[in-house]
Amino acid sequence: MVFQDVSTGYAFLTRSSVATKRTIEWEDGNEYPLVTLEVSSSSHPFYTGTQRLLDTAGRVERFERRYGGAESE
Repeated sequence: MVFQDVSTGYAFLTRSSVATKRTIEWEDGNEYPLVTLEVSSSSHPFYTGTQRLLDTAGRVERFERRYGGAESE
C-alpha cells in the first residue's frame, strides 16, 4: 500500500489494512493501493522545522474584542 502526502507529493510504500479503491503505479512498476494523507513527516511543521503563518492579527483583534483590550490606568 502506498501512502502519499497531497501537499508535498512525498510517498512511501508499506503494509496496511486500510481499504481504498484508488491505485498508483510504484517505482518498481507494480500497482499498489493508494491512500492520500493531509499531513506526513514531510509536511508537518514539527519534522520540517518550519511553521505556517496564522492570522495572528485577527486573533489579537478577536481577543481584544472579547476581553476588552488593553486598558490604561
